[in-house]
Amino acid sequence: MDFSLTGDHLALRDAVRKFCDGEYPLHQCGNAEAATLSASRWAALAELGLFGLDISAAYDGSGLTAVEIMLAAQELGRRLGGGSWIASNLPAAYILSKAGRDAQRSTWLPKIAVGRRRLSLAYLESGWRYDLAKPAVTAVQQNRGWLLNGTKINVPGADAADGFVVSAGDDALFIVDARTPGVSVQSFRTLDGRAAGHVTLDGATVSGEALITGAGRAVLQAAIDYATAALCAEATGAIEALIDLTTDYLKTREQFGQPLVKFQVLQHGIADALIDLEQSKSMACVAALAAGSEDAGQRARLISAAKVTIGNAARRVGQWAIQMHGAMGMTDECRAGHYAKRLLVINQMFGDASYHLQRFIKHMAQGNGNES
Repeated sequence: MDFSLTGDHLALRDAVRKFCDGEYPLHQCGNAEAATLSASRWAALAELGLFGLDISAAYDGSGLTAVEIMLAAQELGRRLGGGSWIASNLPAAYILSKAGRDAQRSTWLPKIAVGRRRLSLAYLESGWRYDLAKPAVTAVQQNRGWLLNGTKINVPGADAADGFVVSAGDDALFIVDARTPGVSVQSFRTLDGRAAGHVTLDGATVSGEALITGAGRAVLQAAIDYATAALCAEATGAIEALIDLTTDYLKTREQFGQPLVKFQVLQHGIADALIDLEQSKSMACVAALAAGSEDAGQRARLISAAKVTIGNAARRVGQWAIQMHGAMGMTDECRAGHYAKRLLVINQMFGDASYHLQRFIKHMAQGNGNES
């Protein structure tokens, strides 16, 4: 695999870093956003062009790849930015791009690319862990449309979504306008302070054109893998920022008349964290390069390997950072706690390290794909 970056890659990374430095001040990183601030930041992200990075130029996007998504996600992770884009809007738009009808793409993708509409992925249900099961949300065909009933849980950014990509019935996928009668959202905040919600469909009627695909599980899994790769990159950026924050703290905090960073045992901790960071960066590249693979087995194996490596690194670095900051590390005034909480949430999204280790083993045993 070629991990080298081109001049265009570096220019994109620098542009997103400069944007994040201005839009997400370090002393505010991780704070819960008021609705007005969230909307303002969303508009700024759209103006930067992030939402259209991987959307085809035919739909007003840039037509780029998961590698560019990785670079943007790493910089957003450094400043705990991006809202629900990576976890929900990104995979929802991916599904439309890969499996949507022409009319669905024309209606949604150009507006998503410029930030005028938000589309969230609603697939999780109560009682599920991480494997995709047959949805309990029902889809009954009637006249020329569909009647949807059931509840999707833990949908990032549900409160501000204009529509949802919903899995229902016999593994079908539907695009449902948030204003459809019978659709309601119960909003809440997650551990990291971000907005999410449970989406209930109570007799929601959609037209026949709302059906995205009748065989949605493969497309849904590909979209989840795609978003998982981006989350791996976001976690890598957060790990890097957390190491920088903690190292700076150890340089300023003194004990026995000298900075804590002078103590050899604490230097060993920094070295261990930096090793975790470099391994995470490499695996984020692996995940990004695998995200667009048509070989589902190889894609699953490589992305799960990345999620395991980065998830374990995030846990170790988060625990180390909190320990180095002492009790203040878990207060809202200390940025380290916000980074640690975000990393905890990322670790649970689309499967924790334990789940992905089992998934990796499964696909290794099946012999799906050889790395070339």
